[in-house]
Amino acid sequence: MLSWVLSILMMFVLLIVVLVGVAFLTLLERKVLGYIQIRKGPNKVGMFGFPQPFADAIKLFCSEQNNPLVSNYLMYFFCPIMSLFLSLLVWMIYPLGCELVSFDLALLFFFCVAGMSVYSMMLAGWSSNSNYALLGGLRAVAQTISYEVALSLILVSFIVMVGGFGLNLFLIYQEYVWFIFLGVPLFFCWISSCLAEMNRTPFDFSEGESELVSGFNVEYSSGGFALIFMAEYSSILFMGMLSMVIFFGGDLFSLYFYFGFVFISYIIIWVRGTLPRFRYDKLMYLAWSSYLPVSLNYFLYFFWIVWAVWNV
Repeated sequence: MLSWVLSILMMFVLLIVVLVGVAFLTLLERKVLGYIQIRKGPNKVGMFGFPQPFADAIKLFCSEQNNPLVSNYLMYFFCPIMSLFLSLLVWMIYPLGCELVSFDLALLFFFCVAGMSVYSMMLAGWSSNSNYALLGGLRAVAQTISYEVALSLILVSFIVMVGGFGLNLFLIYQEYVWFIFLGVPLFFCWISSCLAEMNRTPFDFSEGESELVSGFNVEYSSGGFALIFMAEYSSILFMGMLSMVIFFGGDLFSLYFYFGFVFISYIIIWVRGTLPRFRYDKLMYLAWSSYLPVSLNYFLYFFWIVWAVWNV
């Protein structure tokens, strides 16, 4: 009974820490984009603008909620909640090595949750009963089919190397050499696929402001928009953490791990301030003609190495 109570307590602590991290990641993004665009960014609220994320949250949740008359109201209402729930649920695989759900099938669980996250976007677009929102939802589905094949193959390549789905295996096997040295091209394919997974520039087709006014979330305001916004930034932090564990063997009890995944989050923000949005068909071509052959070749290469080692 005590272990169950400790597990639930640790989950709540982790979720609170993630939500606070999301708040300050939004501040970091606004500051970085401000300096990229030769301006200051938020600096008026409190000291150096630090309380700005909390002021934004209060403003958003206190705003009037918009409910389109012809929308499918229940679906429209629950999709942002589902989106945030899924983005926080995947944090349960965080390999703390203590009373948490650090189970042996962590990456399989990640595949399942990542695959389900597209449903929240698709249903949000459909239930809004808006043409722009529906187009955004359809784009999200087509985009997911394209890049998740390469994303899965990259992960499966390293799963074959370590011989299991648990994140703790990656920490053990990278004690002497990081996996990034075994597959630098895979790392760049992984970062690009992560950008598509999180709907970030230059792959933010499902919410293309210049084409779809805001895409699948065009009808959302106040609390609903805030929940979708928080889900996106929680995913950025999670992908940064996963990248550090898989490619850099992040030791959770060292500072370089945390600096590393904040730096990867910074790169994702930097890309937003630097690159223009791709044309929609270009992502399909990139995923199927470039990332898929590279990841498939690496998968076969790693599989051959493991097979050769086991048969020596």
